[in-house]
Amino acid sequence: MFSVKNETFLKEKEELLIIGLYDRPIKFEGELAELDDALNGQLTELVKEGDISAKKKETALIPTLGRVPVKRLLFIGLGKDKKADFQEMKEAIGAAAKTIKKVRLSSIAVALDSFVCERIEADDAAHAFSEAFGLASYEFKGYKQQSNDPEQAVEQVTVYTKAEAGVVSAALHVGYVFSQGTNSARTLVNTPGNLLTASDMADYARKLAETYNFEVEILEKEDIEKLGMGAFLAVNQGSVEPPKMITLKYHGQEEWKDVLGLVGKGITFDTGGYSIKPKTGIVGMKTDMGGAAAVFGAMEIIGELKPQQNVVAVIPATDNMISGEAFKPDDVITSMSGKTIEVLNTDAEGRLVLADAMTYAKHHKADYLVDVATLTGGVVVALGDDKTGALTNNEEFFEEVLEASNEAGEFIWRLPLTEKDKQRIRSSKIADLNNSPGREGHAIMGGGFVGEFAEDTPWVHLDIAGTADSSKASALGPAGATGVMARTLALLALRRPDNQEK
Repeated sequence: MFSVKNETFLKEKEELLIIGLYDRPIKFEGELAELDDALNGQLTELVKEGDISAKKKETALIPTLGRVPVKRLLFIGLGKDKKADFQEMKEAIGAAAKTIKKVRLSSIAVALDSFVCERIEADDAAHAFSEAFGLASYEFKGYKQQSNDPEQAVEQVTVYTKAEAGVVSAALHVGYVFSQGTNSARTLVNTPGNLLTASDMADYARKLAETYNFEVEILEKEDIEKLGMGAFLAVNQGSVEPPKMITLKYHGQEEWKDVLGLVGKGITFDTGGYSIKPKTGIVGMKTDMGGAAAVFGAMEIIGELKPQQNVVAVIPATDNMISGEAFKPDDVITSMSGKTIEVLNTDAEGRLVLADAMTYAKHHKADYLVDVATLTGGVVVALGDDKTGALTNNEEFFEEVLEASNEAGEFIWRLPLTEKDKQRIRSSKIADLNNSPGREGHAIMGGGFVGEFAEDTPWVHLDIAGTADSSKASALGPAGATGVMARTLALLALRRPDNQEK
């Protein structure tokens, strides 16, 4: 999709050239000054008159009227160069991608050096462009009948730069891989539950394994029963769809050690069980496998970029339905770890499937654990719908996850997990744990329950109930699934070998 040319764009025929514009005294210099001269100073005039703006995320599409080989110029406002920010640059590029979509072109070009400043080097600008363009161009087609006037997608991007072509090409590839892994996660979350069952998720895992040479293991119901995964099986009791415990292994080292475990909640649809959700709350529960989607998306990125980090991904896949065989409040179940659980709320099912998945990830020798889940409405009450809540039992490991989330631009905020919180989770009079200690600190109770199964293994919990789906479009994507945490998890795997060497 991307090609890099160490040539000037002034003599090249292009349908559209994208130019970044910083708010600084000299607007045009070098090749851009030559371009302005070729247009009789009209670009300078348009800036003075405000038709071209350097304000962040402002775009201006300018026809050249045949005065230069490039047919159209698309300016992107980047703000003050001394305050240039990688994440804000991605949002500006995302805004431009939506403008390009309206023009309906199959090929475009980029004047990459116009995005470079003291704070943003050429490789960073290249990564920002390819990631943002890939994210902003995403669309879930859905299931409407096909239009007779299909949209035109950009298939070729030519990048003009004076920087080393190999470095820029590598950065473009990495950024685009990140966008595509995120988009894959978005598509999974957007897919209705009747078209994405646990068996479908298992098939998806097999295809990923075939594409990237992962080890794959799919535990069927009989296997799950033999291993004593009573918590996972309880959630599946009311369903006609068989459960699947999905495991993918990526070997980044010859020896299976220092293993990063990624555990994603894979509830393909959640009725709440006998603690049934209200009619307004049950709509949208196809997104309850957002954690699994994030893990799948991360594994796609890992498969493409091949970090020197061992990774095991574990996804417990089932729906949570109601029937004469469904589990009930007051039931007591036994998890794979041996811990018994009093069920006080069948709608607190995510922590139950994660309990056995965490234990199973440790069975596969995970030395570090991150679980990702659309776990609680409480995290939305606490943090809003734009922040992912986090819990941990290990400060050093949490800092690694936080660093990855900052680099990905996926905001997380840590919640406290105290000994009093743990005592509430262990407060059942008839079992080791109870799955719903009450409304107070709901997000902490849910995540803390999962942490009981991490035990002494370094662990971070990410509650994406608010961030997995958005009711509004953003600069980097349409309304609907966001694919949140796919990039964070992938970056964690990519950066861990370096952190371990420090």
